[in-house]
Amino acid sequence: MNANFDSALSAAHAAAAAQNHPAGTLYVVATPIGNLADISLRALHVLSLCDTLACEDTRHSQTLLRAYGIDKSSSHWLAVHQHNEAEAAEEVIRRLQAGQRVAYVSDAGTPAVSDPGARLVWQVQSAGLRVVPLPGASSVTALLSACGTPAHDSSGFVFVGFLPSKATERGHAVEGLAQEPRTQVLLEAPHRIEALATALGVLGERPVTVGRELTKQFEEIATVAAQDLTGWLQGNAQRTRGEFALVVHAQAQERAAGSDNDRLLKILLQELPLKTAVKMAAEISGEAKNALYDRALELKAAT
Repeated sequence: MNANFDSALSAAHAAAAAQNHPAGTLYVVATPIGNLADISLRALHVLSLCDTLACEDTRHSQTLLRAYGIDKSSSHWLAVHQHNEAEAAEEVIRRLQAGQRVAYVSDAGTPAVSDPGARLVWQVQSAGLRVVPLPGASSVTALLSACGTPAHDSSGFVFVGFLPSKATERGHAVEGLAQEPRTQVLLEAPHRIEALATALGVLGERPVTVGRELTKQFEEIATVAAQDLTGWLQGNAQRTRGEFALVVHAQAQERAAGSDNDRLLKILLQELPLKTAVKMAAEISGEAKNALYDRALELKAAT
């Protein structure tokens, strides 16, 4: 056990032992994406409680769990990865039907999000068996929470994941990104990040937030124009190292100076307090109050 976590397992049992963790259930467990302290107490308890530990890489997961003081014999481990997921799922189902608790972990982060696990979960559910998620670390949500977005953007985001490795296919994929107005989240490996940066350059001034080595000692988060991403990477030799998550920000919505909503707001703001003007504008136009409020602030600041 890592000395820094000598009390974590005891705390996990104290916090989660009284909760119900039924047998015959698949537990989909998120694990840290770099910082060991990001494991949840419930995850530690379930990982120590389960009868089978299904995982993407048994050696990697054994090392991870030993850091927390969890050491299982070889009979408890089952490899379930992208090359055998369909077949291995049948073995997981057999063990679940026998009344076992099975936990599934990928190498890092939340399973089934650009990692194996989605097919396993589908087959388990199709067999009429229960699946319980244990949420935790995710590079996708970690970067989204730290990259920010304009207050008027309420369009949500699209998870893209890894783009194709071949240049032609990757170029076609980037053309699709350019047509998508919403925020998009990408993942990339260090040996392909420069090729991805070059491909994203066609997006011009569209902002891209890049997160490198998230949660780790040398974590770096920066927002640059897509056309400047290659230059940012080349600005420091360390920047091409580590795992990457990237956010392509939502396409800026151009507002014509003489748009109907602007004209309506300008008229109302001349006679009414800001909040009342926004409320009336929303009722008349059908637009969202938050967007109109942000635009009203801009109009007032410009006068």
